[in-house]
Amino acid sequence: MNDNDTHKKTHFGFQSVPEHEKHKKVAEVFSSVAQRYDIMNDLMSMGLHRLWKAFTIQLSGVGKGDRVLDVAGGTADLSLAFAKRVGAEGQVWLTDINHAMLSRGRDRMVDHGFISPVTQCDAEKLPFPDNWFDCVTVAFGLRNMTHKDRAIAEMMRVLRPGGRLLILEFSKVWKPLSPAYDFYSFKILPWLGEKVANDADSYRYLAESIRMHPSQDELKAMMEQVGLKRVDYFNMTGGVVCLHRGYKF
Repeated sequence: MNDNDTHKKTHFGFQSVPEHEKHKKVAEVFSSVAQRYDIMNDLMSMGLHRLWKAFTIQLSGVGKGDRVLDVAGGTADLSLAFAKRVGAEGQVWLTDINHAMLSRGRDRMVDHGFISPVTQCDAEKLPFPDNWFDCVTVAFGLRNMTHKDRAIAEMMRVLRPGGRLLILEFSKVWKPLSPAYDFYSFKILPWLGEKVANDADSYRYLAESIRMHPSQDELKAMMEQVGLKRVDYFNMTGGVVCLHRGYKF
């Protein structure tokens, strides 16, 4: 690490922190919430996260024999669904930078009868060859990455020509919904985190990180800047969540 790196700043929620510290802070958040992550997802979204992920799977076009990379795959919701689609002829790689989350995901895959490759790695430096995967996905993980542009470029690099990248992420909500959404995010969500996961601060960070994430059009532009083509997006639940899809040609 050079001196310039130590002085660069980035966002950790609403805080401004040195870039080299963000990884540690994000790791602390997800290590803390890993054990209660799935039940909190159901409570926070009132089960809607299952529909958002099902829509992502549907639009992925993944089928028998495909190779899929699930970046920041955490507790393996997408990996499990993809494993059922690709069959024994295909591959689904579950990856995450956080050991606690990845362990939960690996165990869930095994519990459901899937012995799939699992790799702990940084999305900004993926340990995979160029032009390898038919589909790459990242669900609710991009906003926690320090250099989103580098991560998107890496995901494009490992896609084969004709492959597609899907980014499922919280986004900018429809303006008339903002007051109610803000109340839920900054009052109800930390309270839920405290009661269920015994950790209000981590869920306060998650709410803040959503506000600092690029808008729908800004993220589309980022994807196009690294060379992805035919980039489009699909708002869900009034823009609370958005699915972006782009192709490599």
